Amino acid sequence: MLKEHPKGLLVAFFSNMGERFGFYTMMAILVLFLQAKYGLSEQDAGSYYSWFYFAIYALALVGGSLADWSKKYKLVILAGLLVMFSGYVVMSLPGNTLTITLIGLFTIAFGNGLFKGNLQAVVGQMYDNPKYNQVRDSAYMIFYMGINVGAFFAPFAATAVRNWFLGRYGLLHDGSLPAMCHAYMRNELSDIGAFQVLADRVSGGAVTDLSAFAQQYVDVFAKGYNYAFAVAAGAMVLSTLVFIFFNRYLPNKEKSKEKETDQVAKTPVAFIFAVVAAVVIGGLVYLISSNVDISFAIGLFAGFVAWIVQISSKEERPRIVALLLVFMVVIFFWMSFHQNGLTLTFFARDYTVKEVGPFTNIFFDLDSMLIFIGAIAGFFLLLLHKKSTGKWIGGAMLVVFGYLTYYFVSQNQPSNAIEPEVFQSFNPLFIVALTFPVMAVFSWLNRRNMEPSTPKKIGIGMIIAAFGFLIVLVASIKLVSPHMLQYVDEFGRQAYNPVPDTSRVSPYWLINSYLIITIAELFLSPMGLSFVSKVAPVRFQGLMQGGWLLATAVGNKLLMVGSFFWGRLDLWQLWGIFIICCLLSAGFIFAIMKRLERVTKG
Repeated sequence: MLKEHPKGLLVAFFSNMGERFGFYTMMAILVLFLQAKYGLSEQDAGSYYSWFYFAIYALALVGGSLADWSKKYKLVILAGLLVMFSGYVVMSLPGNTLTITLIGLFTIAFGNGLFKGNLQAVVGQMYDNPKYNQVRDSAYMIFYMGINVGAFFAPFAATAVRNWFLGRYGLLHDGSLPAMCHAYMRNELSDIGAFQVLADRVSGGAVTDLSAFAQQYVDVFAKGYNYAFAVAAGAMVLSTLVFIFFNRYLPNKEKSKEKETDQVAKTPVAFIFAVVAAVVIGGLVYLISSNVDISFAIGLFAGFVAWIVQISSKEERPRIVALLLVFMVVIFFWMSFHQNGLTLTFFARDYTVKEVGPFTNIFFDLDSMLIFIGAIAGFFLLLLHKKSTGKWIGGAMLVVFGYLTYYFVSQNQPSNAIEPEVFQSFNPLFIVALTFPVMAVFSWLNRRNMEPSTPKKIGIGMIIAAFGFLIVLVASIKLVSPHMLQYVDEFGRQAYNPVPDTSRVSPYWLINSYLIITIAELFLSPMGLSFVSKVAPVRFQGLMQGGWLLATAVGNKLLMVGSFFWGRLDLWQLWGIFIICCLLSAGFIFAIMKRLERVTKG
């Protein structure tokens, strides 16, 4: 399948894979780190998390503009890798204040802005060659799979480092404890007895000084996460080396003078118009929502829309407008999808069982999961491969890895502890597992002239995403909601109770939700990248990839909707918000489908 593609695709694949491994190592634990280290509430941690996720993508506008202006795409990408590395180094240092931590996060976000959109633009430039243009969609799916190979291993790396550091102090992991420790130190914990039981269990003996234990546990827990950030820094080194040694296979963009004078002439007026649009739209949003964060994000997006429309020519404008309409839709997809690192992680920590049986534990242990994947791969090789050699290899894999899977299951305990971070490995695992089957389905449809257009795939993806949240909504119907667990006691103090074990559900609810949402992502995200590279005018390739990432950034800023309502609504009502957003977005994109398909063919 890769024979149809240029060699540069593999360079982009592996450069992106290493960087994404580092990024998702951090994102698997960031909100948990902020709460464990600084004792933040879900709402406050969610606000910082969403600001960081916003900056990660919004700053791609800076990187895209710089690369479009200089035409030094590969130099800007390399600078981004180096800046990100320095940010991860800051995050890996224990004892940072919250301010220093936020500076480290901004550094990572700035480096990512230089790197991410421009690497995507370079991939698109390879497929501007008519020889490769027909496989553009599949190229972005393969490129996207590289993101998720790295992301699959990231949560396991993060939890392994944290658990190793806890073990050095004779402590076990329990996701409920950091919040209970902080509540105890603030004299807000309602059930001291439950805290004592957990403290004794993770310490392996009776704890006589709960105050000393609480301080030690949050310190060691947070430092373990700091050293996990160091793993991310190491991944950045590998990604940078791959890019330095093999970037010759990537295209060099020649600087073009076309329409440059016209663009320069329009710039002052366009800038003024963009600022006015940002202030007016942002102000209106603030009057409606009274939220500075959301009004800033939407105002910035409105300014970008005004800017790009003003500096584009009459011939370019239909393409620009079509892209902007798609950007508006993906805002709501990412607002919903990236709840996996926020409210869905809260759900994994607080509402999913802490221990699972011998078979289910396969999916929460890296070694056994890889063995199980090998057995499944062997089964499909045996079933689907046309050559006898492939069938023999598949049969051997099925037998060997199948037996090893059985061995792992038989060695597991009747009850096995699991960590909430590991749930974030399921999305990248499903991406890697499903990319080629989905590509095969699209190829089969293409041969029969039945393949949906790229915009239609995006609309279908939004509908599928709604079903993913429907699963977790059903799981949440009878659970005790977070707002029922925090109250003001008779002395006027804020009191805190952990989620009771009776409100913990099977991990398969979340696993299946991630499966459905992943299928939606395959219909939407790589297709969106392909759509941008196909439709964007030549001189705005980096900038429009930055625009796609800005739309993602606005969606990420709206993540705080989830953490804001986490302690205010019933859980099922919270998931209902994302279902409605996905369905309304799907309806909008199908309403403008003819317009989108027209510019795709043009």
